[in-house]
Amino acid sequence: MNSSLRGFTASVDLNAIRLGIVAGFFACLAYPLMVFAHPPKLVTTTLAACFGPALAVACFGLRRLLDLEKPRLASALGFVLNALAGALFSAMVLVQMAVWYSTKGEAVPLHVTAVWLGLDVAWDGYIGLGTFCFAIAMWAHPRYGRAYALSGAAIAIALLALNFYSFPEPPKSAGLIDLGPAVGLWYLLVTIQMWRSVGWARATAEQKPEPLA
Repeated sequence: MNSSLRGFTASVDLNAIRLGIVAGFFACLAYPLMVFAHPPKLVTTTLAACFGPALAVACFGLRRLLDLEKPRLASALGFVLNALAGALFSAMVLVQMAVWYSTKGEAVPLHVTAVWLGLDVAWDGYIGLGTFCFAIAMWAHPRYGRAYALSGAAIAIALLALNFYSFPEPPKSAGLIDLGPAVGLWYLLVTIQMWRSVGWARATAEQKPEPLA
């Protein structure tokens, strides 16, 4: 009985990590497509609606990977904060698109534009804090370590500082640096490392102590 429970737990961990990898690659691809490629309306709407859930699933898988050896409070906080960040991002883009298409090319009043500018800062705030928490959880992790931790923490702190300083304008509009691409690149590297860590995760999950009867 204990052996079957241990096998079931290991299977759940591995499935969560694999699903997180797929969702992570989707989120890392969807973000630049929406921001820089400007695809047709249906494609953009689909990507925006799916980005939030994909980010949440990706971060859930990352949390399971980081917690395989022992539970980490920082990884739990990172998952929660980034799941909320994904919801805010989807809301921001969909609100922005709804306004644009409903006005049919007319000028958008500033007080309406301010709605999604506020959502933009909220999204950056949550993803910045979530990234910082994940960076802390990676500090002593055998598959990530200090390089991921230091780079993630530095990007997160800079993202928060720039957004709070330039509020309500985005940093780029205020003549500062847009760190969105840097955050996306960091998570792409994190996702690639998740993919490279599947073998380690399988071995670690199978060596977990047996559950108590």
